[in-house]
Amino acid sequence: MSTAETRLRTFGMGIFLSFGAYGVGQIVALIAFLALMAFGINVENSPGILLLVSSVMLQGVTFGGIALVYLNYRDLGLDFIHIHVPSLRDIGVAIGGFVLLFGALNVISSVIQSLGLHSAENSVVDIASGNPAVFLLLIPLSFLLIGPGEELLYRGLIQGVLRESFSPVPAVILSSVLFASIHFFSLQGSGKFVYLATVFFLALILGSVYEYTNNLAVPILIHGAYDATLFGLQYLMATGQIHP
Repeated sequence: MSTAETRLRTFGMGIFLSFGAYGVGQIVALIAFLALMAFGINVENSPGILLLVSSVMLQGVTFGGIALVYLNYRDLGLDFIHIHVPSLRDIGVAIGGFVLLFGALNVISSVIQSLGLHSAENSVVDIASGNPAVFLLLIPLSFLLIGPGEELLYRGLIQGVLRESFSPVPAVILSSVLFASIHFFSLQGSGKFVYLATVFFLALILGSVYEYTNNLAVPILIHGAYDATLFGLQYLMATGQIHP
């Protein structure tokens, strides 16, 4: 098999892992919702329960489960995913990465506004807006499930798989493309590709940090802190304590 064929096959596996995990996650979440409804719990009108179950079933159970199944299938072991207790240097990188992520978001937002473009809205924000207190629930979930689950699948597993056939730069770019594309299904309104482009550029930072530190704990910390901050800001805006 040629190098090009090997790389194409590896990228195909990345696509399969990304969209396969998302598809399985939706099924698992649906089963959980139906089970709760069978016990008389009105999930549809309870945004807190809806988002909690979605996070647990998708980022927690499914993303983590898919990663473990794949590692076991290939007899790779947990060492394939480089994660360990952060050193002082790692913590410094995490702080710098968090600042860089928000700096990049501000620059991207300014470019979007200057071009007269509009970004779509994530359905999570729409669901929680009806009950702003839900944003407070999403803050710990960012650290416990959302950040760890997404980083485990996309940086730890998929980027790691891509690195078997690609050098660091293409691996980071391709894993970022997959990470951004999967967000398409959770978007509402116009400007979906603007939103996806934003996620892609931010994902480049997370992927680069993972390559630089060789420690998945660092992008997990950055991702969790980033999402938690955004949800905190959404809460303050929804309750009128700050203005957009």
